[in-house]
Amino acid sequence: MGFVVAPAFEAGSIAAAEWPLCHVRLQDDVRFPWLILIPRVEGAVELEDLSVEQRAVLMEETVRAGALVRRLGPVEKLNVGAIGNVTAQLHVHVVGRRRDDGLWPDPVWGRGPAAPYAGEARAWLLDVIRGG
Repeated sequence: MGFVVAPAFEAGSIAAAEWPLCHVRLQDDVRFPWLILIPRVEGAVELEDLSVEQRAVLMEETVRAGALVRRLGPVEKLNVGAIGNVTAQLHVHVVGRRRDDGLWPDPVWGRGPAAPYAGEARAWLLDVIRGG
């Protein structure tokens, strides 16, 4: 069957780039600069489902995503998580946080309605991600 992005990601995020290991998505929520990395490994649910080499690449791509998140908006702290309670497919969230972001210091998952990006802002963000 091959790698397929879980349908749940389509509702709240935008396909942004393809990196060596991960399919990269922009979370469609102006409240937080936020990328989602989904390793293109069929059936991967846990980190242990990746090879040692794939785990190393995922770590490097997570660091790369953090640097990009810092370029997408003002960020004081990066939150990185691979929770997967709602969508089991292995994925890593890289979220930029600020003390004035409205949810600080609480987690962002499932908190309030998302505020989608407007067309021009979305296009600019996708250009930054694709160039980074």
